[in-house]
This record gives sequence, C-alpha cells and structure tokens, in this order.
Amino acid sequence: MTSHPRPPLLRPVTTALALALSLAAATGCGTEVGTGTEAADRSASADPAPDRAELEARALAAQTVAEHVWVTEVPGYALARQSVGVIGDDGFGSVYTTPDGGQIQLRVERRAHAGADCTKDPAPAGGQEPLKTCERDGEQWYRATESGHAYAREQGGLVVTVSGAPGEVDRATLRSAARAAHRADDHELDQVLPPADEARGQRPVERGDLPPVGDGAPNNDVGASG
Repeated sequence: MTSHPRPPLLRPVTTALALALSLAAATGCGTEVGTGTEAADRSASADPAPDRAELEARALAAQTVAEHVWVTEVPGYALARQSVGVIGDDGFGSVYTTPDGGQIQLRVERRAHAGADCTKDPAPAGGQEPLKTCERDGEQWYRATESGHAYAREQGGLVVTVSGAPGEVDRATLRSAARAAHRADDHELDQVLPPADEARGQRPVERGDLPPVGDGAPNNDVGASG
C-alpha cells in the first residue's frame, strides 16, 4: 500500500548548519496568544490541567508529539498561532511576533547534535552564507550570517533553535528567548496546540481512486473509446 506524503506545516531544515530563515509572515494575519510573561502566569494558574491523553491526541493530530512542543517567553512578543506546525517527521516549530513586525522563530527537531560546533570547519557549503560569528555562549552555540542569527542547544536527543533576522531582533533578545525556551507544560500545550478537529483538517485528503489491494497505484485503465 502506498502512503501519501503529508505536507509539513513548516519547511524542514535542509542542512544542520543552515541559518536561512523561513519565518512565517505572521504579523497582522492571524490569532496571537498572549505574551511571554502571560505564558508563565498560565502555568501558575489554579485552573485544573487539561486531560493529558487529550493533549497527546491533539499533538498526534498535528503530526508531532507533546514532548516536542516547546515554548518561550519574550517580553513584547506573542505567539502567532497560525505559525504553529510540524518540523520534519515529528518536530515542532512556531513564530513569535511583535506588533511592529519583529519575528523570532522557535524550532525543535529530533537530531543528535546542534550542528553549531565551531571547532569544525565553518566554511559554507551548498550555497550557505558565510559565517560572520560562530561561538559558544553558555550552554548554547551562537551563529550568525548577514541575513540571520540563531542560538541552538541539544536537549535529550533534540536540537532546540531560536532564530531571527538581525534587523528585527538583536542578539540580547535572541539570547533571552533561547534561555527561556522550555518544554511546554500541560497548560501551555492546551494554549499552543490546535484543537484536534482543526489539526485533523490539515491532513491530506484521502484519494478516492486508489484500489484497496496491490501497490496502491491509481486505476488508469483506458475505456473502450481509448
């Protein structure tokens, strides 16, 4: 049976060292969810936590897993809900925006290494931009090109990257966002994950011309008229 490829909600990274930014054009075109400081208040709320099984089902419907959903807290930035989506097979991505158009992208991917070890040859390959900066900053790696800069860290088999354009977000703000990034708790999952029916609606439509047996190829037999 042939499976149908599912279109990712966000374009996956093509190389481990890529810093090309494909930030969603989120400003002014969708629902935003609070600010970073409000996210912390939600977690401390006395409201009962949503059902964990329901949250995991919603994550699965969105083609990821709950453990890969991360959030961050950046003063002045709000999560753009329409930017939330899967990265690669089961990663997670989102964009935080400001009213004046600033954007910070958060990506969580299942990879063994952050791909930002500056002891390795930093020469660009495959059309990548040359690096301006590549250095260790605390527990994270900071890399910058002319068009983008990013902080990346390894966390339990995942690589968590926070990135932005230098003209929109300075390094200090990016560092703060990277340090504040954390795995979403149940309250945050409830706010970030799309409702299950909405997430299922983003899945590819089932083809009606596929046979139930064989290799799943469509029936392309010509009729009597040729």
